[in-house]
Amino acid sequence: MKIAVAALIGVLACATQAPPPAAPKFDGTRAFADLTRLVQIGPRPAGSPALDRARDYIRKELKAAGLTVEDQPFEARTPLGAVRMVNLRATLPGAAADRGRIVIGGHYDTKLEKTFRFVGASDGASSAAFLLEIARALKGRSNPLPIELLFLDGEEAVVDWHHPSRTDHTYGSRYYVEQLKQADAVKDVRAFILVDMIGDRDLGIRREQHSTGWLKDIIWETAAGLGRAEFIAEETAIEDDHLEFLAAGIDSVDIIDLDDAEWHTAADSMDNVSPRSLQVVGDVLLAALPRIEQRLK
Repeated sequence: MKIAVAALIGVLACATQAPPPAAPKFDGTRAFADLTRLVQIGPRPAGSPALDRARDYIRKELKAAGLTVEDQPFEARTPLGAVRMVNLRATLPGAAADRGRIVIGGHYDTKLEKTFRFVGASDGASSAAFLLEIARALKGRSNPLPIELLFLDGEEAVVDWHHPSRTDHTYGSRYYVEQLKQADAVKDVRAFILVDMIGDRDLGIRREQHSTGWLKDIIWETAAGLGRAEFIAEETAIEDDHLEFLAAGIDSVDIIDLDDAEWHTAADSMDNVSPRSLQVVGDVLLAALPRIEQRLK
């Protein structure tokens, strides 16, 4: 009788235990809705009222996901004069905050164009939309390290990426890294994962030559394991926000599709982006994240 009672208690105990948390899932359709709303605002170059509206939308969605949003405002010195810019930051808690954090980032501004209407569906909106959905996907996850989501302003050149100043680009990432240096906190960023131009309907993401090898290996091996042929083994060198982090000694990777005929043209519109592309990148990054965290232990 005692054995039967003990067995019954064991069964009841098992029945009342909470089920393990579900694996985080990325919803490409929901991310695409964010992309659409950002594009509907119109061109969103740094310092514009339209980018203010985009910031308001991003803040609203992050707060709806239960995250606290921190503005990082600064004045950028550009070839056209001073421009007020704002990085946005939101952090998902982690168990070992004393061991630093992972930063996942992307820019949310669009290139300033004066001869045509540039809405940046992939180049600007896709990375911002991706970060919003990653926030929702990870908000209930137990993270070993905190994960900061970083929306960078001023990635695009105000005049020309190759301006003689050599600094007419990546304003937001440069300011962010400068603040890390001033606070003697570079070591607190254990890895930086950059997403950029990931909405292209015909997605093809090559390994970026400057990016840290072990991060590329984990992400591209994960993609291969998932059968995601959109992640291509061929390497290419790209100048982007991740270079500011690499220059400071932070392990970084750029996930970008620069092989895009619509890049910096009026054709970077809703006709040439796809929720499936966002889904592919979301699935790969979420699947790769545990191996990245393991490496950083």
